Amino acid sequence: MSTHTALRPPTVDHLGALLAGQPLLAPSPLAHVNALREQAQTALGALAMPTLRDEAWRFTSLAPLHRLTFQPVLAAGRLQPADIAPFGLDDVACRLVFVDGVYAPQLSSPATESGLLVTDLPTAMLTHAAALEAQLGRPQALGDNVFAALNTAFLQDAAVVVVPRHVALAAPVHLLFVATQAGALSHPRCLVLAEAGSRVTLIEDYVALQDAAYLVNPVTEIVLADQAQLTHVRVQRDGRQAFHIANCAVSVGRSANYQSVSVAMGAQLSRYHLSVVLGEGAECAVDGLALLAGSQLADTHSCIDHAQPHGTSRQLHKCIADGSAHAVFNGKVIVRPGAQRTDSAQSSRNLLLSSRAQVDTQPQLEIFADDVKCTHGATIGQLDAEEVFYLQSRGLSDGVARQLLTYAFGAEIIERIPVASLKHQLQQRMLAQTGSQP
Repeated sequence: MSTHTALRPPTVDHLGALLAGQPLLAPSPLAHVNALREQAQTALGALAMPTLRDEAWRFTSLAPLHRLTFQPVLAAGRLQPADIAPFGLDDVACRLVFVDGVYAPQLSSPATESGLLVTDLPTAMLTHAAALEAQLGRPQALGDNVFAALNTAFLQDAAVVVVPRHVALAAPVHLLFVATQAGALSHPRCLVLAEAGSRVTLIEDYVALQDAAYLVNPVTEIVLADQAQLTHVRVQRDGRQAFHIANCAVSVGRSANYQSVSVAMGAQLSRYHLSVVLGEGAECAVDGLALLAGSQLADTHSCIDHAQPHGTSRQLHKCIADGSAHAVFNGKVIVRPGAQRTDSAQSSRNLLLSSRAQVDTQPQLEIFADDVKCTHGATIGQLDAEEVFYLQSRGLSDGVARQLLTYAFGAEIIERIPVASLKHQLQQRMLAQTGSQP
């Protein structure tokens, strides 16, 4: 048997350049992981790196990414608990920490008792192999996404959460992904299975201990069985020179409920693609906030797929753009044939703090059923002059009035995070960022 599994760079120039010089991966002890890697390598041979000519990427150029070279990190850095203390949350049940994409057990507090499973992939496979293999790397969920395929081609480990039937966790699960090395390429993976009638809050948190350029390429797969409830809080606060390109696929079973709050504050270029498929009577609320300054670019794409009747979805996405920042939002809602009595509402609200800032927003509806209630809308504007004047008349300076109104605009999303310690951290960071004027 060969001691290494080679990843052959495709012939596409930019993707080949990204993969050139990557170290060969040793075969995984998990046969299913090796099979997924091989499938992904084959897929990469037929996929191209997105360009501005691709409709889904027409506002987001990856040219800055092509000018850099990245290398995977094969061993976790030697961090101490004090190094990640600023990102600690005191109201969570357990925590998994990955450093530059590599599991750090010495910093983690996994849970494997009472049927609850929160641990790394090799450990999880010892007791839940059949369930995990059925859901990990499902091609119908990830489709022909080149970055998702790249993640799977380099799959080594994952954060795994399995919540047993009818178990309701009182405290959240914290998945913390820490970037420490310049030029690092990491492929974090999360797999979450919420069994029938279960309830859990999940925090997926990306942070940095340095500001140099690196690339994070996460994939998250979430499966909610019938009547399960999941609150998914996703926070991206990478370093200002980082690249963060993420994909998340969610399957929501009959009468299940998926609540999502995503916040993007870091990275010079970030993109988050969220795909949610709703079963019969399922519900979802997908809320997001992008807070940008300088020359940052944040691109959020979402697709809420009402595949069965009686589904309900709500989406509110907000962007705050300062300096010469650029925010992109594309939100698609699909109502499949037969998905009658669908109730869907989507809103995109955007605030420009500078004449040089830019927002491109595109809400979309694709309806193939006739008994539905679907609405969408988008607004782009500056701070209301009358509101600024009102606060000035109460003794506030122009700068403070604008900071307060900007904070209030974004705080509507932050307030929806049901974790007090995390909400406080994000509020403090938002106050600091909105305090600077263009």
